[in-house]
Amino acid sequence: MITFESWNDAQAQIPDFPADSETKGALETLRWAYETYGEKLVYACSFGIEGIVLIDLIAQIKPDAEIVFLDTNYHFKETYETIDKVKARYPQLNIRIQQPDLTIEEQAAQFEPDLFKTNPNKCCEIRKIIPLQKALAPSTAWISGLRREQSESRANTNYLNLDKRFEKIKVCPLIHWTWKEVWRYVTKHELDYNVLHDQGYPSIGCAPCTKPAFSIDDIRSGRWDGSGKTECGLHTT
Repeated sequence: MITFESWNDAQAQIPDFPADSETKGALETLRWAYETYGEKLVYACSFGIEGIVLIDLIAQIKPDAEIVFLDTNYHFKETYETIDKVKARYPQLNIRIQQPDLTIEEQAAQFEPDLFKTNPNKCCEIRKIIPLQKALAPSTAWISGLRREQSESRANTNYLNLDKRFEKIKVCPLIHWTWKEVWRYVTKHELDYNVLHDQGYPSIGCAPCTKPAFSIDDIRSGRWDGSGKTECGLHTT
């Protein structure tokens, strides 16, 4: 088994997933990952459009898979509505809501109100990074919906990645998918998705830190507008 600890010695064991298959290697990657890691594999899902695709693919392989949602308590109501729709469509999935240790009120008292404005990195650490660390603690590997096309910082993502931040193997089945291919799949299979995608939000995070994108050529341009911040920290090592 390829683990964080065995990564250097086990890279030769990484299968050559077919990037030219019907799902561009996604289904093959997921099947291998669940066969390899079983219950030690978890999908951390934000329930954006890539997540909707991955959930549908995962349900074909492991209908009772564990999916973790990091509830920062700052999400759009449309995001919570999307989760409810997914639960109804895939009732066997084990969707777990991971909460931060601090409520918004406790965070404001300990630091300052609206920490996302003054120190967005700290806010993400408290409400995303630490909760994901706890959610991933029992796992060997986790799934992410990263695509190479999303941003320059994600352009070199592979199917399997060494995640030094969380000391896990990060599985990214959608690396070769384009934005159009994601939407083509959702439309073809008539999948439910966050309606904010139809209102100029290609990338959806916490409500205070997410605006409509300026350009479809940079679908994450609406995140942390004006702060110089481009990632919440979950995918930086």
